Amino acid sequence: MSDFRTSTHRERWILQPHDLMESWAAANRRAAETLAQYGTTQMKVNPVDGSIDLPDHVDSSGVKPMSYEEEQLIRVFYEQKIQEVCTAFKFPHKIQATAIIYFKRFYLQWSVMEHQPKNIMLTCVYASCKVEENHVSAEELGKGIQQDHEIILNNEMVLLKSLDFDLIVYAPYRSIEGFIDDLEGFCRAGNGAFQRLKELHQMAISHADKMMLTDAPLLYTPGQLALAALHKCNDILKVFDFERYLETIFSRQHSNCTIEQFVQSINAINYLVDQLKMPSVKDMRHLDRKLRHCWDPSSHDEHKKKEKKSKHKSKRTSTDAQL
Repeated sequence: MSDFRTSTHRERWILQPHDLMESWAAANRRAAETLAQYGTTQMKVNPVDGSIDLPDHVDSSGVKPMSYEEEQLIRVFYEQKIQEVCTAFKFPHKIQATAIIYFKRFYLQWSVMEHQPKNIMLTCVYASCKVEENHVSAEELGKGIQQDHEIILNNEMVLLKSLDFDLIVYAPYRSIEGFIDDLEGFCRAGNGAFQRLKELHQMAISHADKMMLTDAPLLYTPGQLALAALHKCNDILKVFDFERYLETIFSRQHSNCTIEQFVQSINAINYLVDQLKMPSVKDMRHLDRKLRHCWDPSSHDEHKKKEKKSKHKSKRTSTDAQL
């Protein structure tokens, strides 16, 4: 059985906040420079070996790159879409979480302006199914969401290379289940308490779903995420004495941090969840249009023509009304 303590997930993919900021800023800056130089940002991907070529130069004028903050909104939107796709296919939480972590790691290397997030999202779900041995073909996945399955296959190798082939990931859901099993002994109660633990379990899973949309899975261990979810939900349900339970955990394990430091981490995780901002439909309309302009500057010219035509029509209608 694989062990998180000796995993590449722990060794290479638990990062510091400044690491995330620097990676996203570097990718955003590179895409903006590509747009300025080539007139478009979309990379050309070789589907066989995942190699990347710079785009061909195209004429463009007035196309602006996406900002750092706009990219963040795009990413969280498509991470939620991963959850929706996995729910529609009735995939287990493990597949959903693995796909989201793949997506997060991919966009530490790249800007959403360089690789279409919708395509990468679908490829992450497909790769997650393969790794977690829930076999679904690219054709089945594409058909189920009415997308061309070739998109998935064409991006599979660039995804795997961008992940450096570190495909075994750990999510909080299994840790939540383990803590719930442990709490049954800790609570030493009858059927009433077990029912309340079951409610706590379900609520913690829902909270973990929100957690997966934040930066927390790139910053904290699955165990920390799981205990943060249980702490938040136990504040509502009052099932057990969380502080006393934490003391029993620390008494059984040799930890490099104190209980106080661990509680600070838990509070920081739940703060990220509280601060989570999802883009509105109006936000996404604007962001999607801006993103398409980065990929295809001609769409920007078409949009400007439509806007000009609409304004002219509105002005003419106003004049006619006065007559």
